[in-house]
Amino acid sequence: MSHSMQQPQYGADPGAGQYGAPAPRPARNGLGTAALVLGIIGTISGFIPFFFWLAGILGLIALILGLSGRGRVKRGEATNKGVTTTGAVLGLVALILSVVGAVITFKAVDDAVDELNKELGSSSASKAPAADKAGGDAASGAAKEDKGKGLSAGDSSVYDDKVEVTVSEPTPFSPSEYAAGHTEGNKAYQVSIVIENKGTEKFDATLVTVDARAGQEGVTAEEIFDDKVGTGFSGSVLPGKKSTVTFAFDAPADAKNLTVEVSPGLSYDASQWELKL
Repeated sequence: MSHSMQQPQYGADPGAGQYGAPAPRPARNGLGTAALVLGIIGTISGFIPFFFWLAGILGLIALILGLSGRGRVKRGEATNKGVTTTGAVLGLVALILSVVGAVITFKAVDDAVDELNKELGSSSASKAPAADKAGGDAASGAAKEDKGKGLSAGDSSVYDDKVEVTVSEPTPFSPSEYAAGHTEGNKAYQVSIVIENKGTEKFDATLVTVDARAGQEGVTAEEIFDDKVGTGFSGSVLPGKKSTVTFAFDAPADAKNLTVEVSPGLSYDASQWELKL
């Protein structure tokens, strides 16, 4: 009998062979992770002004990736169900924030454009003669006829928002020795300017500017700054209220007329008064 029988080999898996069980596949968690990252960035972008567009793009991608990742979890291809769900939810939140941000941004831009147009657009003025201020239709008719012409002392320049500017007759003014703007040999005159707010909103008087020219040549009449004049308008004029300020100007000794120009603000047309000296 032959003793060359094959001895069994220890340590070998009797069940292993070419038909053994396949190795498990690694989890495909990439979509869920990407959805979470993009969802976080998109949500943060949604809270930043003017970044609503970025929140919308990232939110949409995060939502799509999150839903795809959940499909992998259901098929057993991924194991990060919580991460994937969170990414999808954040993507949806980012989309909602992008819509809200777009509405707020467009509304803010629209309001800014309206305000800019209001500031750039000029408010036209019409004339209300001193004798016809209480004349109703008569004053309105005179205003239409004299629009664009110089006003006389006591006339009012009436603006679209019912702000009225009135300039008084010029009277001689005696500058003190400490006055600024007065030239020796010239004459000084003072006028009272009244701003009356007959509208429904308060009027900002800080932007009122006043200039003057004197004589036939229309030379600049320097404004005089003294203890009683030169302060200018300040603060606001409430509806139904008035603000009166006295201005003094330096004119050549032989000047026979004084032209006073008043502009109530950037959005107003300037009005001129032709005053006799």
